[in-house]
Amino acid sequence: MNRYGLIGYPLTHSFSKKYFADKFEREGITNARYDLYEMADVATHLPDLLQSPGLRGLNVTIPHKQAVLPFLNRLDSSAQKVGAVNVIRVEADGSLTGYNSDYYGFRQSLEEWVRSQHPAVQSLADFFEGALVLGTGGASKAVVAALSDLGIRYKLVSRTAAPGGLTYNDLPGQLAQYPLIINCSPVGTYPNVTQAPDLPYTELTANHWLYDLVYNPAETVFMRQALDRGAQALNGYRMLVLQAEKAWSIWNETR
Repeated sequence: MNRYGLIGYPLTHSFSKKYFADKFEREGITNARYDLYEMADVATHLPDLLQSPGLRGLNVTIPHKQAVLPFLNRLDSSAQKVGAVNVIRVEADGSLTGYNSDYYGFRQSLEEWVRSQHPAVQSLADFFEGALVLGTGGASKAVVAALSDLGIRYKLVSRTAAPGGLTYNDLPGQLAQYPLIINCSPVGTYPNVTQAPDLPYTELTANHWLYDLVYNPAETVFMRQALDRGAQALNGYRMLVLQAEKAWSIWNETR
């Protein structure tokens, strides 16, 4: 039995196990299982998990996308570009390679979303004057790498000041400059469904596009604030699907 799974903390919000269970049934894959491994500290729990018989690969989510780096033998170019890992492949010799499929999932889902509304758009850099990236964790690193490659100007937003970035206190009066706003933080994730990033939502207009990487709940308060003002809003489910399928292909490439 080939084993796969997700490590992170907490995992009560995760759809990954159901996604892969449905995939295995739909595609007639009978020699695989996918489990959730909730762990607050990778240093304490990951070494034992890596010794599990039949383990072929792991997904990595908040807050461990950088914490797993010391356990890996090498990084794929995708992980090197981002500086964070969300896919671990166990090689035939037992060594570990880190990848980042978040980059792929975010970039493709953003391009699909815009072109579903504006098919003639050629350059997202021309379409979006600028972007705000909320949060500075592992997910935001993948988003920033994708925005950079697309040529979209961006600012990082966090609770504390960082070089070249903004704090939430800096945002009033600024949203008109940033039609694309991406929530890369876990704020609003189930079970904390009444929470939302601290934005001046009254400044949103129909020209704004709000992308919430959160996918549980399907419609977050962040998204509702946008929709109520005629803006576009998207949750992270499509990104989840794209990055999950990319992870599956990584795990099952010829070893």
